[in-house]
Formats: sequence, C-alpha cells, structure tokens
Amino acid sequence: MMRKNAKFDRAEAVDNATKLYWEKGFNGTSMRNLQDVIDMRPGSIYATFGSKEGLFKEALNRYADMGIEELFACRKAVDSPLKALQLFMKSAVLDYTNSAPSRMCMLAKTMGELTEDNADLLQEAKRLLAKIEAEFVTLLQEAQELGEVDSNKDVHKLARHIQVQTMGLRTYAKACDDHTILENMVDDVFKHHPF
Repeated sequence: MMRKNAKFDRAEAVDNATKLYWEKGFNGTSMRNLQDVIDMRPGSIYATFGSKEGLFKEALNRYADMGIEELFACRKAVDSPLKALQLFMKSAVLDYTNSAPSRMCMLAKTMGELTEDNADLLQEAKRLLAKIEAEFVTLLQEAQELGEVDSNKDVHKLARHIQVQTMGLRTYAKACDDHTILENMVDDVFKHHPF
C-alpha cells in the first residue's frame, strides 16, 4: 500500500536518476525509466526539474560532486597530495569496475554521447570536467609546495594529464579485468611523462 503523503526527497531522486543516466546515458534513458526509478509521474518530474534535461543537469552535478567528495576523502586518507591523486585514480579505475552503473566516467560518456543538439548539456559536462580538473590543480600545487612535484612543472598540464589518463583507464577497464595490470598502469601515470 502506498503512503499518500510520502515526503519527496529531492536528493534521493537525483541520486537515483544519476545512477540511471550513468548506466543508460541521456538518450538511452526514457521518461518511463525515470518515472520508475524516482517514483514520480511525468508532470511531477517537469514541475520539479523543468525537463528531462533539467534533471540530467542536476545528475551531472551530483556525479561531479561525488567525484570531488571522493578526491577530498583520498586527501584526508593519506599525508601526500600526490599520493591522494594516485589513490583517487585507483579508486576511479579499480573500485568502479564492479560497483558502478557504468565503468566509464559519466561526464566522459556524456561528451561522447551528446551532439550539438544538446549544446547546453555538453557545456555543463565540460564545465564540470574543468571543475574537477581545478581540484587536481590545487592538489598538484600543494604537491609542488611540499617538494613532491618539480616546481618547474606546469600543474595545469599535469592536471589535464591526470584527467585524460583517468578517463582513458576507466574505459580501458571495460576490456581488462586484471586489477594488477590496471593498478600498475595507474602507478605508471605518476612515474613517467609528464611527471
């Protein structure tokens, strides 16, 4: 029996939508799919989020926030900003291989899926990738201050390198189930060019 006055939990609805969009992508997710996972009728979805696109934009932001929260947790777990980045990458590449709706980064998946027909959503995905990259820059600057990274290195270039390698390794993990190989590949990111 359904409760008539069940309190709407926006955060829970966005979390559930994030998992669905991450698994199926924007175009692969129907309004019916959304109705089922967030337990809302189409009219309520439109009234609350404006559109399927509006809900997707919130889901992208939630996904990015989860990534930044994970990065902060990694930084708290170790005494080195560079080791925190390495731990974060291992978490992204290895931990997600079995537990995530999709092994691919949701932002990268969005960039690959959408066209200019969804320019607003593409722009949001780009903005969020830049936001995450900026957090990498902050940790790399701290690593430079501590002498873990050469002060002559361009931290923006290093942050881009980490971003690209993380997205690439997460995609590669779909074809490689050997955690030892993947872990060694993550370690190599921090041993070779441009580090």
